[in-house]
Amino acid sequence: MYGTRKYKPTLMPLVALGALSLAVTLPALSSTVHAAPTVAYATVTVRPGDSLWTLAQRGTPATGDVQSTVDDIMAANHLTGANLAVGQHLRIPR
Repeated sequence: MYGTRKYKPTLMPLVALGALSLAVTLPALSSTVHAAPTVAYATVTVRPGDSLWTLAQRGTPATGDVQSTVDDIMAANHLTGANLAVGQHLRIPR
């Protein structure tokens, strides 16, 4: 009477497992990884009379924004101010 009880298998655990695997897999399949574009740099040695603005003007296309290039130069060289030293090497984005 109390001995062995026969187990009746159901599909519910399999359905739950399938739904869980879909919930984990589908977002991973649909996401795309976007990497930042690579930036090419020219190395410039600061000469007497050079400023960030003059260096940026030389490296900015005719239709470009010089202030944006100044910001890019400062970011690429970890500069906190506009002071430059003669002989200093700077990376200028192309």
